[in-house]
Amino acid sequence: MKISLKNYTLRYLTLTFLLILAVWAAVFYAYILDEVYDNIDDGLKDKKTLIIQNILRHPELLKINEFGIEDFRVYPSQEDFSDHNILSNAFFYMPFDDEDEPYRVLKTSFYDRDMNPYTLEIRTSTVEKDDLLFNLAIALGVLYVVLVLSMYLVNLLVINKIWKPFKGILTAIRQYEVGNKTKLQPIVTDVIEFNVLHDNIQQMWQRNEVVFEEQKVFIENASHELQTPLAITLNKLELLTDDPSLTEKQLVQLSEVKQSLMRMTHLNKSLLMLTRIENHQYKQAESISFQALTATIIEDLSDLIAFKELEITVKEDSDFQVEMNKDLATVLVSNLLRNAIKYTEKGREIQVRLEENCFQVKNTAKDGIRLHPNKIFQRFHKGQQEATSTGLGLAIVKSIADSYQLQVKYSFEEEMHCFTLKKK
Repeated sequence: MKISLKNYTLRYLTLTFLLILAVWAAVFYAYILDEVYDNIDDGLKDKKTLIIQNILRHPELLKINEFGIEDFRVYPSQEDFSDHNILSNAFFYMPFDDEDEPYRVLKTSFYDRDMNPYTLEIRTSTVEKDDLLFNLAIALGVLYVVLVLSMYLVNLLVINKIWKPFKGILTAIRQYEVGNKTKLQPIVTDVIEFNVLHDNIQQMWQRNEVVFEEQKVFIENASHELQTPLAITLNKLELLTDDPSLTEKQLVQLSEVKQSLMRMTHLNKSLLMLTRIENHQYKQAESISFQALTATIIEDLSDLIAFKELEITVKEDSDFQVEMNKDLATVLVSNLLRNAIKYTEKGREIQVRLEENCFQVKNTAKDGIRLHPNKIFQRFHKGQQEATSTGLGLAIVKSIADSYQLQVKYSFEEEMHCFTLKKK
């Protein structure tokens, strides 16, 4: 799942803080326990010295052999004598709380006045590890929530302000269309990278505009320079065919040359239109009714339809309307219908269906051959190798559809070629 840059940063910061806090909590817990035990142990050692001094002054204290108010007990040594301090943790039952409580215990040995060995045990209550861990977890949980909320607020207030120029650049890039001569608005920021990005994009736009203008002028000039000699040549051929001295064979050859020149003229016009479409040179747009447009084009093609004895069925469930250039809409529908008429055998059927979000043209297939759906809209692709075809009709359809966020698809249904135009 893709997310914005600021949320991407926040997500990883959140996970990083969680990991850091977990490690820090473990270290802090161990450190606190160590400090608590160090302080308690120091207190037990000091208390041990005082108790032994009191016992030596008051031998009757040797009779205290159970823990009481003083939290120490003395009993004759049954083991090898050792005056080292042995520190340990133990639990003792507390009747008042009716539960075992944790204690720190110091065990050592000493000699009384008569040099008899005794063992001294001193205890003092200590922290409960479970309670400490629970309280620490609560504190860290609250700290983590506060940190995440703080990061979110910082992200919302500060980072949004920092990234505002970058968002402005992205918006300008989305709205940019080559040929509009749009200038990137200046940005106010102290971030060096944003200023560099802004300047580079501005330079790139300027280069694109220069290249676009040069390309447009070249295409217009090249098309014009080709159109003029082609028109002159066709006119001369027309005059030449009127020469009564020409033989039938020569007339056939002239007719073939004329057809080739006419195809070249049509190809030149189609390529020029395709380039203009891709360069977004058709700016004017209006709401186009495909229902009315289809009826007009079918009427214009009625002679060709009658010549091939075709039956055209138009099913109008609803009107398919699109906001687009009227000339391009005419070319779009005309190319689809002409393609269907051209590749439908004499006496067969063509079906046109209109819905609110769909325009469809279907024609019976010659020999029941399915066309390649990925190649049919490519330039100069000829599915059935018609010598008179330029191979650009459906490429122009695809280019116009893409320009207006329309989806055009080819399918093969019930021995019929089906071209469907839908709104994305």
